[in-house]
Amino acid sequence: MLVTHVLGDCPKCRGKLQYGNVTVKGFGVLRGCENCSYSITIPLPKIKKKILYLDQFFFSSAFKKHDPRFVKAAGRIREISASQLLVVPFSTIHEDETHQWRGFDGKNKEDLMEFIKSTSRGHQFKLAYDVEESQILKAFQVFLANKPEIFDLEERIAIDPDVHEWDDYFRIDVGRYLGDIELIRSLKNQSVETLVDLFPGWRISTTTFDQNVKLEMQEAAKSYMESYFKYIARIASGDVNALFDSPITSQVVQLLLFCFSKEIPQDQQWRKISDFFISPHFSEIPHLWISARIFAVLKKKLKQGAYTNRDRALTHFKGFFKDISHIATYAPYCDAFVMDNAMASIVADPDIHLESRYGTKIFSLNNWEQLFIWLDDLEASMSQEHREGLIAAYPSTSL
Repeated sequence: MLVTHVLGDCPKCRGKLQYGNVTVKGFGVLRGCENCSYSITIPLPKIKKKILYLDQFFFSSAFKKHDPRFVKAAGRIREISASQLLVVPFSTIHEDETHQWRGFDGKNKEDLMEFIKSTSRGHQFKLAYDVEESQILKAFQVFLANKPEIFDLEERIAIDPDVHEWDDYFRIDVGRYLGDIELIRSLKNQSVETLVDLFPGWRISTTTFDQNVKLEMQEAAKSYMESYFKYIARIASGDVNALFDSPITSQVVQLLLFCFSKEIPQDQQWRKISDFFISPHFSEIPHLWISARIFAVLKKKLKQGAYTNRDRALTHFKGFFKDISHIATYAPYCDAFVMDNAMASIVADPDIHLESRYGTKIFSLNNWEQLFIWLDDLEASMSQEHREGLIAAYPSTSL
C-alpha cells in the first residue's frame, strides 16, 4: 500500500521508514507498511462540522486578491476547514456563475472553479433543483398524511452526511460542466432587464407585503402546473425532445402524481394537488418561503423610494436571481452565510429575518469583523479529543 505520511519503521517487518498513514476514511485513519501487508485502523472521534456558505461574490473577490479583506477571510476559512471544524461546500449555482466569467488578469473560469473547489475541499451541496424538488415532495407527503405544516429541515436534503467525516488527503474531481454558457448568460441579461422594467409598476402598487407574498406563492404554483402541462402536450404531440430539453420544473407535478396509488381516481389526485398548492404546507417550503419574501421586501423597498435610477438598477441587480437561488436553496441548511451587503439587508429585514427563522448567521462587509469572531470562537471550541485526532490523521498539523 502507498504510505502518504511516513511515521517510522514498520512494527511487523521492521522495514525502515516504510510505515505510516495511508488514507483517512470516515472516522478512522488507515496505517500500513509499504513493504509488507501489515495495516491497522486508528479510530478518530465523531465530529459535527459547521456549514458555511460563501456566495459567489466572496469567491470572486478572494480569487482576484484585490481586496485584502477577502484574502484574509479566505485564508482563515481554509485554516478552520483544515482543522475539520468547518465545511464550505460549493453548489451548482457557483458552477453556473463561474462559467459565465470571461477571465481576469490572465486567469480563466477554470482557474476560478479550481479555487472554489480547493477552498471547499471538494465538498459539494446537492443539485439546486434536487433540493427544491425534495422539499416540495416532502411537504406534499406531510400534506397527504394530514400532519402539521411546519417544515422539518433535514440536512441530508441539501448535503450528504459525509461532509461531517474527516477529510482524506486527496480529493477526486470527476465533474464536467454541462450547462449552456451562452444561453445562461443571455437569459441572465434578459431576466434582469425584465425585472427592472417591472419596478415602476411595483413602485405604485397598493398591495401589502402579505399580499405580495401570497402572489409570489400563486405564481410559483402556476409555474409548476403550466410547465407540466406544456411538457405533457409536447409528449402527446410526438415531440421526443421534450424528454431532454423541458425545464426541470416540469417534473414537479409528475413527482406529486407518483405519490398516489393507482386506486385513487385521477380527479381526486388533481384535487389534492390543487389543494396542496394553496395550503400552508406549500407556503412553508423553505425555498419558496424565502424567495417569495425576498421579492416582497424588494417591492416594499421600491415603494419606499429605492432603485429609482434604471441604469444603476440594472447593474445592481445583475446577480439578483442567482443570489436568490443561493440563499433560498441552501441558507436553511447552513450555520452561517456570507453574502453581499444588498442581499444581507434584505434577508435581515424584519419581514424575513433569516437568522430568526432558520438560525443562519448572516455575514457581509457591513459586519465583517463578526465573521472573524465567529471563526475564532469555532476554533476555540476544539476539544482535546479533536486535537488528538488531528495529530493522528494529519501528522504535519501544527496546533
